[in-house]
Amino acid sequence: MIVEQIDAALRAGAASVCLLLAWLMLRHRRQLGLPSLLFAPLAICLASFVLGNTPLVFAVPRGVPGDMAHGLSGFAVIFLWWFSLSCFDPRFRLKGGVLVTGFVWALIAAADRGLFGQALDQLGLSRVLVVLGFAIVGHLVWRLLAERQDDLIQRRHDARVLVAVLLGGMLFIDLAADALFGFDWRPLAFSMTQNAMILAFGLWLASMLLTVRAEVLTFGAGATPASAALSADTGQNAALLRRLRDLIEVERVHLDPELSFAGFVELMGAPERTVRTLVNQQLGHDHFRAFLNHYRVIEACRLLETRGRDDKLIAIALDSGFASLASFNRAFRAIMDCTPSDYRSRAERVAEAPPHPAKAGF
Repeated sequence: MIVEQIDAALRAGAASVCLLLAWLMLRHRRQLGLPSLLFAPLAICLASFVLGNTPLVFAVPRGVPGDMAHGLSGFAVIFLWWFSLSCFDPRFRLKGGVLVTGFVWALIAAADRGLFGQALDQLGLSRVLVVLGFAIVGHLVWRLLAERQDDLIQRRHDARVLVAVLLGGMLFIDLAADALFGFDWRPLAFSMTQNAMILAFGLWLASMLLTVRAEVLTFGAGATPASAALSADTGQNAALLRRLRDLIEVERVHLDPELSFAGFVELMGAPERTVRTLVNQQLGHDHFRAFLNHYRVIEACRLLETRGRDDKLIAIALDSGFASLASFNRAFRAIMDCTPSDYRSRAERVAEAPPHPAKAGF
């Protein structure tokens, strides 16, 4: 009896936390952007999953609500994938292979759960979803860990391993259980563990989103004046900024296509966390690649303006620090909002334009 009550509490708690977070995120969708829009359907899918994730037959929703929960739960993986990618990459957009894979998953999941008729749900499409699910989990973990070293936002840098291990691990274990023991294998301890992990995931997100202001309970008596918020060590920051300026302007280290964040930290002669915070908070770059590309594109613009048209773009790209023409074109367009060729043509027209005659009088 106690176990049944704990099971019900876990499922109700996980569903409630997910839906409450979705409501809060949608209220602040302008500030939160794409992740808040992706979390709303994710929350509905996760709530649908946990409500039916129990071997206790009498506790499973029946009728139309049960059918809806069963159908919606099949889309949780894809929205969880998209949501996680959008949180860790501000440039993430639903397009290309990520979007196509999501639609493929959605179509197979819908067919597998009988949304297109009862004939299709007998074809064993669940096994296809398991294979596709392993690929999605692998891609998510790879993206989270591969970009961790160059992530300049400290909290996001630290969260990558946590999310990769917990979220990726949860999905991997669920898929592995389906592959090894069958899709009807759902012992109570296993389903309760899954529901507890989803509840923990929701509470962790809540701790990231919600803030506590001490002055609320004292009606402002404990508020700290804004003028008291001073930098901990402005002298050290100034020295580090001077060192960074020397590396870029004098030593021109950004022109080395093999330069890594670890190598840059060594050149700066400061702790990794300090360098990461400096480049992020003082210069406004959230990723080491974005920081390098900013200065590499500046150099590319200078070369496009001073070198003749006979100088090929691949030479400009390599001399600016880019490893390939494709990465050069992509970064240049993202920063300058035009192609390198267009920029060079525009610079040539400006150089060839006759000077305006001076106007008489004052």
